[in-house]
Amino acid sequence: MGWTNSHLHQFIVGGEYYSIPSEEDWEPVIDERKYRLAEIAPTEQSKFIYEYDFGDSWEHEIVVEKILPVDPKVKYPYCVKGKRACPPEDVGGIWGFEEFLEAMKDPKHEEHESYVEWWGGQYDPEAIDLDEINQGLQNIDQSNWWWEDL
Repeated sequence: MGWTNSHLHQFIVGGEYYSIPSEEDWEPVIDERKYRLAEIAPTEQSKFIYEYDFGDSWEHEIVVEKILPVDPKVKYPYCVKGKRACPPEDVGGIWGFEEFLEAMKDPKHEEHESYVEWWGGQYDPEAIDLDEINQGLQNIDQSNWWWEDL
């Protein structure tokens, strides 16, 4: 997504909750670090939910569209395709994001200048840079992620 991983998250797979266990958990969770994607979504059309930032309530349905053979020349993880820019971190969930988009496209909007300053310039919701995404993926400490053994 391009977010900073500075908020709590969880995956919901078949009614089971996967996250990084904490003493503060209200309910027990399965330790996500012990599972690989191929174990929780092993076939095409497998689905699960990714929730990020429980305050902003970002909820994404993840669908395995296609499983490609491993290419030994590719360093994983690797983004093959995508659509649209990642919403800014801490924008206020979907409702805050909609307000942000309205203000950013309308220079006369009362919040336009403050959002431009907060974001650090203009924001193009259609922009996507696969090279930048893949560079970021290569910089992730993979020792704590599902794909660590690829």
